[in-house]
Amino acid sequence: MPCSVRVLVAFALAGCVWSAAAQEKPDEEFFQVYTDAPRIFLRPQRLRLLRKERERRSMRWQQFETFILGKVPMPEPAFAQALYYQIAGDKAIGQLAVRWAAGPGTDIRQLSLVYDWCHDLFTAAESKAVAAKLQRAIEKPRRGEGIPAVRDRTLAAVAVSGTLPELASKHLESIVRQWWRAEMAPALKAGGAASNPVPRDDVYALHEILHVVRDNLQIDLRDPVPGFFKGLPIFHLLSYYPATFPAPEGEYRIPFSKGGAEPDVLRAAVSRTAELIMVAYDTNAPETQVLQGWLMHDNFLLRSTFGVPYEFLWANPYQPGLSYYHVPLLFHDDLFGRLFIRSSWEENARWLGYFEGEMQLFEDGKATILNPALQSAPLLLTEAVVYTGDHAKKFEVLHQESEDVFIVHLKPNYAYELEMDDEEMREVYTDAGGILALTAPPKVKVGVRLREAHPIAVHYVAPPTPGLVPRRTR
Repeated sequence: MPCSVRVLVAFALAGCVWSAAAQEKPDEEFFQVYTDAPRIFLRPQRLRLLRKERERRSMRWQQFETFILGKVPMPEPAFAQALYYQIAGDKAIGQLAVRWAAGPGTDIRQLSLVYDWCHDLFTAAESKAVAAKLQRAIEKPRRGEGIPAVRDRTLAAVAVSGTLPELASKHLESIVRQWWRAEMAPALKAGGAASNPVPRDDVYALHEILHVVRDNLQIDLRDPVPGFFKGLPIFHLLSYYPATFPAPEGEYRIPFSKGGAEPDVLRAAVSRTAELIMVAYDTNAPETQVLQGWLMHDNFLLRSTFGVPYEFLWANPYQPGLSYYHVPLLFHDDLFGRLFIRSSWEENARWLGYFEGEMQLFEDGKATILNPALQSAPLLLTEAVVYTGDHAKKFEVLHQESEDVFIVHLKPNYAYELEMDDEEMREVYTDAGGILALTAPPKVKVGVRLREAHPIAVHYVAPPTPGLVPRRTR
């Protein structure tokens, strides 16, 4: 069995196990936090790992220590100082974080981390002052806040759970039952090309919520939507532009961006931290093992003042990974109507992305926005051929290998009548982004005709049948 097939089979088996586990919910849930500090991220197993990194004088630790002891200005200094205190036990460094928190500090996330990680360094007055700041943040009315703001309040609730247990419990219950299960999970299940409730830039913040909820409440927030989280690591892999970006402090992989914006190294660093925290959350899933193989290349190690603390906190160099070369070169997300295809895993690969109605082609080191209405010729990549809806109402397919065929820029969630040579006409269905996925038989010329039929209320995936058939690839 080829390696790529083995990986896909493993993915499928993992999904079955996960789905079964998700059905076994406890009859009663409790939202009181009974864990001891540190409660946020630095649970005993991770603390042992990070202290082992210090003892080994690992490259990540040396980077982090150099920045802290050299007093290098950092964008999140209190977070970095509190982390250093937890690992090295340097009270002088920890006191710097405490003074910031009890004094001018206003960043709720950093306040929460310092209050939790440096709890034994606070005086009674300092502890009371910081707890009051966190309480105000927790009780602040919600008005359409995004994932980072919810993350901040979640961390704040866990941080004060020892001093304000009733407030913390009430708020954590609201986060789990109302915000996540009643609002976010249904939105993730519903999908939609223009309504993804978890933008790529918020994946890291979401996983911070996942970590603290599971670590302190033994609740896995992935359970209502396992498919979304199962596909997330592969989405991250395939949605990078192929070429790396050389910055003064190191190399970056650049995630796709709407409009093909100039490379943003901060956004690239946040994307890497999201992948590191994904692996830390589930080290056993085949998808995250592939992601670990992607992450453990030292030339992409974060070396910026923003990235160094995160690289040290979340990277696990002892965790084995699978080679991402076994991952298929295309990712079709029919729930949110996105398609990403690479010609290879090399840096000079061609790359095609179709998302939110925009089509981009990356080649020769740059991304070009294509107008589907003007794209008359099909785009040929290694594992797939892409046609645009304006020029795919009638065409012929002839491939030497078994390849995927995608038609993009059709009407979203729409039924089309598909007619092939010598076969009866049947209905096929586009996804939320107006993408139709087909499979072409090898070495057979097939004439294809496509006509609009009617909108569909629910995205439907037709079952496989012989010939040129709709195929769900996500």
